[in-house]
Order: sequence, then structure tokens, then C-alpha cells
Amino acid sequence: MGRKRQGNFDDPPRFHKKGKVWYHVTGSMPRVWTKLSRDRAEALRMWAQREGVREDDSTKLFSVIVKRYVREVYPTKAVRTRADNDKEMVHLLRVFGHMPIDAIMPMHIREYMDIRGQVAQVRANREKALFSHVFNKAREWGYTALQNPCQGVRGFKEKGRTRYVTDAEFEKVRRHAHYTVVDAMDLALLTGQRPADVIKLRCSDIRNGALCVTQNKTGARLEIEISGELAQVIARISERPRRVISPFLIQNENGQPLTQLALRSRFDKARKLAGVSFQFRDIRAKAATDTGDLAHSQKLLAHKNRDMTEHYVRARAGDRVKPLR
Repeated sequence: MGRKRQGNFDDPPRFHKKGKVWYHVTGSMPRVWTKLSRDRAEALRMWAQREGVREDDSTKLFSVIVKRYVREVYPTKAVRTRADNDKEMVHLLRVFGHMPIDAIMPMHIREYMDIRGQVAQVRANREKALFSHVFNKAREWGYTALQNPCQGVRGFKEKGRTRYVTDAEFEKVRRHAHYTVVDAMDLALLTGQRPADVIKLRCSDIRNGALCVTQNKTGARLEIEISGELAQVIARISERPRRVISPFLIQNENGQPLTQLALRSRFDKARKLAGVSFQFRDIRAKAATDTGDLAHSQKLLAHKNRDMTEHYVRARAGDRVKPLR
């Protein structure tokens, strides 16, 4: 007969905690301790499978699955994506956290979308997409065999940005901007890269006459030839006196990389002074549109297919057609 428990009296038989980990312990001698998990709910689920008993609903709560999702799936995502998911997950947990995964039906997703969409339709779409991914992971992990409740529930129609930045508007903002923002704007225009990819550039990314870029969002790699205006901009940045030696191409007054928060703050200030309303991310679309060559634009933006580039450019410039005569 085994010893009486010294604690955790609500735990089922052959389910024991040692340190911070729960184990399944065989009832016969010699006793075999099988490691389950540090998370009690997940450990209970694994214990139930080993014992051949019905799992308690508490092991299948949406909040329990989210914990595993954060632990196992989050590390595979980009930093920016994880930050966005954190904000989205707050709203999902507030509504679905207490519910067993099998109890969440399409009608609940529809109701969530309708209420959330009253104040933030785009965010509602993103939160639905995240919920769908969590649910699909739950199916893979064996928490449920039901169909994804998001299937068949329509999201809200989104309108892509169509803002084209004219040369005059670009120069207006540039004239009022801090030199770090001017550097970032020039590099963004000439390379066609996203803001996050521009400010992370290092001096070591300049190799063999090219600027080597690995995009955060897609992981795409490309080498942009350093010639023409781009060569002049890089030379201007490199020749500027610096207080400290730093590996970053664009750096603040202390030799540190220009953060996204600082870039946005300084850009917004210049934009306000210039009386212009475009966003920094619109510079990428301007670069794609101004090449006048879709093949060039596709390579510069590292789009996987030409259709994506055509849609990107057409939204800003419209279709170019010949007159009747």
C-alpha cells in the first residue's frame, strides 16, 4: 500500500507532483515515474490518457490550450507577430477562456465578430484568424475532433490602402524631419523595404557592392545593388560623424539603433509640420509604383508572385489605358 499524500489531496490516484513537474506513477512494484508536464491541466490530460479514463473538461478549456499555444507556437513566430497576437489574445481569452474547446460553436464566433466588429472590424478579423489557428492546433494535439467553428463564418470586408505619396509630399516631410528619419525615408524609398527592415540594417549588411536584406515578415533574402542615389545615401550616412562606433546603419544620437517607436514619433512630428497625411509604410508602395516596371518592383519588394505586385501597384496608380484615338 502506497504512502498517504502529504499535499495536493485533490489529485487523482497515481498522479504526483515532484518539484515543479507532475508525474504518472504506476500502482505496481517496481514503481515507474513517467514525466507528464509542468502545466497541471496538460499533465491531467496526459494522465487521463494513460489511465484510460474520461478527461475532465477543465483540461480542455480554451485558456489551457492557449497556454500550450503560447509555449510551443509563439517561439516560431516573428517578434512583431507575437506582439500583435498578445493584444488579440486578451480579447479572445476574455470571451472564450472559461469555455471547453468542444463547447465553442460557429454561432459563438459569429456573435463575437458582430459585437467586436462594432468598434474594430479589422481587429475582429485578425482575432478570428488567431482563434482559428489555436483551434486547429487543438485538433492536432488531440483536444478535440470537432470541425473548426470559424469555418463558414464570414469576416468583415477590408479595404487595402490606396494612398500614393507624391514627390512633393515626400520632400515636404523630408524637409521637416530629423536626420535619422531622413535617412530612413531615403533608404525605404530606394530599397522598397518595410520600416522594420530599414531600421534594422547594419553596416555589415553592405557586402560585395550590395545591401543584403533579410525581410522580417517573410524571411525573403535579396541583395540590392548599391549604385546611383542609393550609393549616395549610404555614403552620406557612413561619412556622418558618430559619437560611438555602432554596427547599425541608422542610429540615434547615442549610437543605438533607431527604434520603431522613435521612428514613428519623429516621423509623425515631421508629417504634422509639413501638413501631409501619408504613413511611413506608404513609402514602400511609392517605391513599387515609381519603378514603372512590374518585374523590377516584384524583385525589389521580394513578392512571391507578379499578381501580388500588380495588385499593390494598381491600387495606387490605377490601370494605364490608351485613349480612344
